[in-house]
Amino acid sequence: MVDHFIHPSAVYLVMEFMKGGDLFDRIVQRGKYEEGKARQLFGRIVSAIGHLHSKNIVHRDIKPENILLESPQDDINAKVTDFGLAKKITSDGLKTFCGTPSFFAPEFVLLLIVW
Repeated sequence: MVDHFIHPSAVYLVMEFMKGGDLFDRIVQRGKYEEGKARQLFGRIVSAIGHLHSKNIVHRDIKPENILLESPQDDINAKVTDFGLAKKITSDGLKTFCGTPSFFAPEFVLLLIVW
């Protein structure tokens, strides 16, 4: 976030413009990521998620569409976006199911079926 403005009827957030689009579109465009770039990108994403977790925040909707790339030429510099399902962990823990079902881990889907 670059800035924000508060108006009586709305809050306006000024966000950084990410010219590279989202990771999903980049993967479709490229067909594949070379291993070195994929490793670097994944390291940055995991680092960002680790930072959130250190603040007791869980994103709950990590997927390629929620990773934005800084430029069309750069496959590595990215930002995690879409915190609409994010939650701060409290002593109650997390009790709601949320996220994009097609991105659920297989063991989670099995848990839902058994439950």
